[in-house]
Amino acid sequence: MSSQNQDGHRTTVTVGRSEGVSAYDVWVRSGLLDDAGALIGDACRAPRYAIITDSQVYGVYGERLHASLSAEGLAAVTFRFAAGEWNKTRETWIELTDGLLRAGFGRDAVVIALGGGVVGDAAGFVAATYLGGVPLIHMPTTLLAMVDSCVGGAVGVDTGVGKDLVAAVHQPSLVLIDPSLLTTLPMPHIAAGLAAAFKHGLTLDAGYFEELAGSLERIFAREPAGLERLIARSIEIKAEVVSRDAGEEGYRRVLDFGHRLARAQEAISGYAWLHGEALAVGMAAEAAIGEAVGVTRGGVAGRIREVLEAARLPVAVEADVDAERLLRALKLDRERRGEGRYTLLADIGVVAGSAEQGWAREVSDEVVCRVLLG
Repeated sequence: MSSQNQDGHRTTVTVGRSEGVSAYDVWVRSGLLDDAGALIGDACRAPRYAIITDSQVYGVYGERLHASLSAEGLAAVTFRFAAGEWNKTRETWIELTDGLLRAGFGRDAVVIALGGGVVGDAAGFVAATYLGGVPLIHMPTTLLAMVDSCVGGAVGVDTGVGKDLVAAVHQPSLVLIDPSLLTTLPMPHIAAGLAAAFKHGLTLDAGYFEELAGSLERIFAREPAGLERLIARSIEIKAEVVSRDAGEEGYRRVLDFGHRLARAQEAISGYAWLHGEALAVGMAAEAAIGEAVGVTRGGVAGRIREVLEAARLPVAVEADVDAERLLRALKLDRERRGEGRYTLLADIGVVAGSAEQGWAREVSDEVVCRVLLG
């Protein structure tokens, strides 16, 4: 369910099946950070709140969130860790959970994740595992986190083998999105967030994809109305998918378009690429693969490349990548995740396949290398 009024956009995500069905609201409105205390107090009241953030975000937004909570008489303690994907580790999880224990937080605690995708994943994993699980509130500060990772419940930390391999599904109790926070976000991160929004359109809403393609100038200018519309529509699409498949058991696979090769590109780069940049490469490549195997309508790959390039995103793997490096990354991904199938498009806005096919198809490594490397 989605609605819009003077308080902004609100989308309700419903999760669970006949028993244990629950729901949470996702609010999208500029200026929401300074009004967060009232919404948090209404939706998820607790004796104390544990704000988990990183060293960069805290310096910009931490005091404002504390002030908003204090204005509603809500007590909070902040726990910080060093910014960067390389710090989303089991060691950080230990430091954060030990910090909550030392501070005396009990099962009546609520965790607030203030930050981008790294913070959301790490804080979410703390919430999922702390004393058997405590409520979680997401307050994303990057476009990628706002349009994608803050909804759905996927949380986790990285290991030396790869990203997000120690993980859980822990749905939030509330999501608060303030697009005005994007005014301080570097332009490459705006583009990276757009990649996830493009994915939503490419898989489930062709009109939305073309709307985004025609709005790039306004998006990069950070026009508030345009950003609110982008975020709200992506949240609606993601919420519908999550509501159908909260446990990641099948249908959510439609949103895996581009991700198989994105994970390979991230691994090849040593995780130096932003996730959205790698996703753009993955979507361009998997669209071309779809055409090569006769699943995707001709011309779709070219249109996707055109739009991604206009959005200042990469569309090809690095020039020095050869078949050996690519296959090694794909093999590791296959071993970690237990299969190597690809989510492909039939057309823009339409995923190929069905529930019976698992929304994915087998593609040989030979075809993948031919398409990517020529």
